[in-house]
Amino acid sequence: MHMVDDIIRRLGYLALGTRLKRLGERLQADTQRVLADHDLEIQAGQFPFLAAIDRLGPSSIGDLAEAVGVSQPAATRTLALLAEGGYVAIATAADDQRRRLVALTKKAHHLVEAGKREAWPLIEAAVRGLCTARSGTLLEQLTAIEDGLIAIPLAQRAATARARSSGERARR
Repeated sequence: MHMVDDIIRRLGYLALGTRLKRLGERLQADTQRVLADHDLEIQAGQFPFLAAIDRLGPSSIGDLAEAVGVSQPAATRTLALLAEGGYVAIATAADDQRRRLVALTKKAHHLVEAGKREAWPLIEAAVRGLCTARSGTLLEQLTAIEDGLIAIPLAQRAATARARSSGERARR
């Protein structure tokens, strides 16, 4: 099998942003598989908005953009998609007609609760296992994480965490 040289790795710190973005996209795609395995049919990139509203309560689009760490236009697009899907309700604030507040719908509350109970702990355990006890430079750590994902994808790590957790519950 012919392996193409990983130019981004070889460029080192020069391409760090690209490498971090690539790793983030890989983790998000793998997270999507875990969510689908739990019948949580929502985009992985949308879940942080639901989690933010769950924690903060009804919030402005600007506050949610800041809480999630994205631009306001990106937040507006994502929240519009969530509203189309029936996950959030966007209403004008009573105290300021220029501000719009975003709140979770009942459908989203159920989704968030299922995520917290079923998928989120598995995703967290899988990523934690992937990242724990890494040493060396940042680039060496990134290489180890990327190689770890190649060897055992996140969805497989989450399935292992799920089996372990089921086994622990069965022993109780």
